[in-house]
Amino acid sequence: MPIRKVIMKFSKFLRLASLTLLLTLPFSDLARTEEHPLFPEPPGLEDSIQFWTRIYSQVDSNAGLVHDMDDLGIVYEEVMFPEGSTSRSRERLSERRKKHFKTILLRLAKNRPAQPDREERQVLALFPSDVSGAALRKASLNLRFQTGQADKFKDGLIRAGAYANHVSTTLNEMGLPPELIVLPHVESSYTPHAYSRAGAAGLWQFTRSTGRRFMRVDHIVDERLDPYVSTKAAARLLQQNRRVTGSWPLAITAYNHGASGMRRAVRKLGTDDIAVIARDYKSRTFGFASRNFYAEFIAALRITRDPEAFFGPIEVEETPNHEYVELPFYTTTKALTRELGIKKETLRQHNPALLDPVWTGQKRIPRGFSVRVPKALLSGSLQDGIQSIPPELRFAYQTPDTYHRVQRGETLSHIAARYGVGIRELQTLNNLRNRHHIRSGQKLRLPGSTSRAPTMHLAADGRYTIQRGDTLEKIGRHFGVSEAQLIATNDIRNRHRIQAGQVLRIPSKPDAQLAAAQNANPVRLAKVDVKPSAIPAEAAQAEAGVMARTEAETLSTEAQLLADPSDYAVSADGTIEVQMGETLGHYADWLDIRASRLRNLNAIPYGADLQVHRHIRLDFSSVSRLEFERKRIEFHEDIQEAFFAKWEITGAETHRLKRGDSLWVLSHRKFRIPLWLLQQYNPDLDFSATSAGSDISVPLIKRRAL
Repeated sequence: MPIRKVIMKFSKFLRLASLTLLLTLPFSDLARTEEHPLFPEPPGLEDSIQFWTRIYSQVDSNAGLVHDMDDLGIVYEEVMFPEGSTSRSRERLSERRKKHFKTILLRLAKNRPAQPDREERQVLALFPSDVSGAALRKASLNLRFQTGQADKFKDGLIRAGAYANHVSTTLNEMGLPPELIVLPHVESSYTPHAYSRAGAAGLWQFTRSTGRRFMRVDHIVDERLDPYVSTKAAARLLQQNRRVTGSWPLAITAYNHGASGMRRAVRKLGTDDIAVIARDYKSRTFGFASRNFYAEFIAALRITRDPEAFFGPIEVEETPNHEYVELPFYTTTKALTRELGIKKETLRQHNPALLDPVWTGQKRIPRGFSVRVPKALLSGSLQDGIQSIPPELRFAYQTPDTYHRVQRGETLSHIAARYGVGIRELQTLNNLRNRHHIRSGQKLRLPGSTSRAPTMHLAADGRYTIQRGDTLEKIGRHFGVSEAQLIATNDIRNRHRIQAGQVLRIPSKPDAQLAAAQNANPVRLAKVDVKPSAIPAEAAQAEAGVMARTEAETLSTEAQLLADPSDYAVSADGTIEVQMGETLGHYADWLDIRASRLRNLNAIPYGADLQVHRHIRLDFSSVSRLEFERKRIEFHEDIQEAFFAKWEITGAETHRLKRGDSLWVLSHRKFRIPLWLLQQYNPDLDFSATSAGSDISVPLIKRRAL
């Protein structure tokens, strides 16, 4: 056999082997034993794991199973869809089969025959011999249909070859278990461009709000669609989930249900046993998908450990060999493709995070965007190609937005934060009488839409050459930085003594703007080992969207805070846990009652502080619990949306508190993050009674490139 063919066959073998070998790589920071595995497979979940293993490896998308919703060990029938059938006809067929078995179950529950027919015997064989009529009636209400995914899972195994090395390397660098490499099989079948009906996107299926914590997600760039950037973001989210939930089964389930939901389940049931939680935890939002998410993960893990045992030989995709360069200026796709000598469709294929406005020419490729091109398609280096772009096609600014079309669930405060404009400015410009009354599809005019764009250009290295008539104030305004930063970065002694031809380094945007994105509510926190103080009971109210929504939309809103471990739900006894930034004034406003009513109800003296994590009782005489939760969640969503419109999380570090440390001072002056974010990374920490020597987790942030 020619040596070239031998090498090709060996490389294919290595790519396939990587999918299984990577799952068994050692990692130093997370010890495991057979008695205490990181990803346990409790007997109570075995039926569910077997069910999903069957769905992923035996039943393809042309068939499905009629089964019991709660007990996945009960499968009534495998239904085959006629070839060429439409989605509507498939739905009708699955509904008919469910109705058929419902009839059988009700008939058996009412009067079990002495000589049951074949189908009745098959149904009865799925239950204990002494099954009661009540149990059969309950089962008749519990029928569900699950379409198979074996063909999609196999396709995912093939696609995974292109990303396995990157995912494995990322997990290893962050000290995370290599088993997490299978999570995209559950989320998207390793499809980078996948979108869910709930609005989640990409290989790792990030929702918009969760994605914005770790990536750029806006109308120009959506890094959720970049399999490389989103992998790092997913690793950070999983790392945070593990930190706040305490175990990997809970952290995995939190990826679907949210860290706050899993912490709430543990508190309610008094256990962190994932099998018990999956069986017994009841919540409006803990539905079939959340209940089964960990079992699906384990099923995917079993299959990927030996994929050929399930599917036979698999030829996985090759790992692409890309070259990356970060753009030092804004430019157009037309200019870039011309200088690189490649087609626009090719550039788009390898840079999926760039959205339609960039490819249609309405927007420019942003400064700081990491352009990716296969090395095999380049005649020279990517860096040389970018440097060859003519100066007149290098821009210091993005093409200004003129209009924004309102998306479902957006509020005026969200839109204002996205474009860096004032809420009142938007309201006045669009003649909005009430800032809460905007609707999906509505077109809003943006400030500055009629002004001419600046004409300054950056050099290939990101520097700017001063032109005649320039001032530091003018340059800073165009580049979005302060005059003081320009002076400090370029060691300018006299702000009035700059001259044409002088070259300036353009710094990042000023850190001083951080305060504008933080929760402005004043707080008082104790210094370490000093008598604790607390958050004032009264404070200025923050902006919050109050557009009316249905219950389903409210649950969707709650899903936007999946990465937030704070508990915003109302307990069964009508109490809530006070969270950072909340006041009695907020609660009174959301409940449409007077604050004095809440003081009396909870025996809180006037002027007394409201302690974070304290449980207080509420009065729902004017507003329902659901409406209160909606307003509360939107309040926090607005605060977080405004912050993450300007900042993103890049990692976390551990800080040991010293005697005399003030968390308020550390948060705002040392770490430069809002207190609510510090609280989210330390949800069990009592901020009013910390002690020297305690370790806290601190998120690291960076300003977004706009």
